[in-house]
Amino acid sequence: MKSEKKSSTSADPLPFHLFSDESYMRAALRLAERAAAEGEVPVGAVAVKDGIVIAKAWNQVEMLKDATAHAEILVLTAASNAIGDWRMDGVTVFVTKEPCAMCAGAMVNARVERVVYGLADPRSGACGSALDVTGFKGMLHNVAVKGGVLEEECRALMQDFFRRARERGAKTAKQGKENPSCARRREG
Repeated sequence: MKSEKKSSTSADPLPFHLFSDESYMRAALRLAERAAAEGEVPVGAVAVKDGIVIAKAWNQVEMLKDATAHAEILVLTAASNAIGDWRMDGVTVFVTKEPCAMCAGAMVNARVERVVYGLADPRSGACGSALDVTGFKGMLHNVAVKGGVLEEECRALMQDFFRRARERGAKTAKQGKENPSCARRREG
């Protein structure tokens, strides 16, 4: 009897995913760092389908002068273009901060399968912290939610960004007090 060897090129699916939620969140964190470098609130997002990153985005509100240019909205638009449909069946969005009501609503409307976020937002997060738009029973679609992935790294980036912003603001205010001609120009 001949023994049969299983081919290493078998079409059987792998029993594990090559990348984890943490690895995709690290990609989102790199995009959030880019946002911070450009003076934007440091939020990054990646959209993944079938284990492949199909879209990337970061906050661009200031650059585009558009209140809707959140990382999540931009990544949904890019993902729609990548798959050729507005329906995000099988798509997971990884984002460094819990989505707001606008972004969570867009994910519901786009039928995103899952959202994974890093830092919870108890003040205005809409994936279960302040609101639960993604899990609201009256919606036609609910989005599965996982929070707290690389939370400390996401928190540190956000805190550093706002600490630096406060320092810049304090420095600007101090310069205005030290130079009365600046104050007169502002008043004039």
